[in-house]
Amino acid sequence: QGTIDKYMGDCIMAFWNAPLDDAEHAVHSCHAVLAMFEALDVLNEERRLEDEAAGRKHLPLNVGAGINTGECVVGNMGSAQRFDYSVLGDPVNLAARLESQSKNYGVKIVLGPKTEAEAAKAGFATLELDLIQVKGQSVGVSIHCLLGDAEFATTPEFIAVKEKHREFIEHYRSQRWDAADASMVTCRGLSGGLALALDELYDLYRERIDEYRENPPPIDWDGVFVATTK
Repeated sequence: QGTIDKYMGDCIMAFWNAPLDDAEHAVHSCHAVLAMFEALDVLNEERRLEDEAAGRKHLPLNVGAGINTGECVVGNMGSAQRFDYSVLGDPVNLAARLESQSKNYGVKIVLGPKTEAEAAKAGFATLELDLIQVKGQSVGVSIHCLLGDAEFATTPEFIAVKEKHREFIEHYRSQRWDAADASMVTCRGLSGGLALALDELYDLYRERIDEYRENPPPIDWDGVFVATTK
C-alpha cells in the first residue's frame, strides 16, 4: 500500500499515507520491506542456480533499507516545465541516512524511532542498534533494526536474543565495558544460532569499546555516536 516515488541510481524511494490516507502506514512499510527481502532471497537463489549452470562466479545482490516516520510536505512540486508528485522534509532526509547506515551496522533494515514504536506495538521483531546523530542532524536519535515479523518475534529464541541484547546496550551506555563484553559474547552465540548475521554489529561495538578503554568518553557522555559520513 505504498507509493513508489522515484528511482535514484540503485535506490528506490517510496512513501506511505499519500495520496490515500493509511492509518497503518508505519506497519505497512515494515511488511513491505520484509516482503522485499523475501523476494530478494528467491531472486538470489535463482541467479545462483543460473551462475552455477553457466560456470560463473555467483555474486549475490545485497541491499539495505531505511524507514522513518514523521510529518512531511507532499504533493506536486516543481514548475510548469517539470514537476513531480513527491515528499519533502527532515524525516525523508533521516530515512536516507538510515539506509546508508545499514551497511555500517551490518544489518538489512534500519528503523527510525517513530517507525520502531509502531512496529513494536504491532509485534515486529526489532533490536536497538544505537543512539546516533547522523550527518546533517543536530541531535541523536534511537535507531533499531527490523529482523522479522510478529510470529518470529514470539519465538523463545528471539526473545532470548532481545533480552540479552538489551542487557548489552545497557552495560555499554553505562560504560561497564567488562559486563558489556560478557553480554556481547552471549549475544553472538544466541544470534548466530538464529542466523541473524549480527556479527558486524558486534564487531563495530568491539572496536568502540576498545577505543573507549584507551580514551574514555567524557563524564557527561550520553551514549550518542556522531556519524561523520552519510
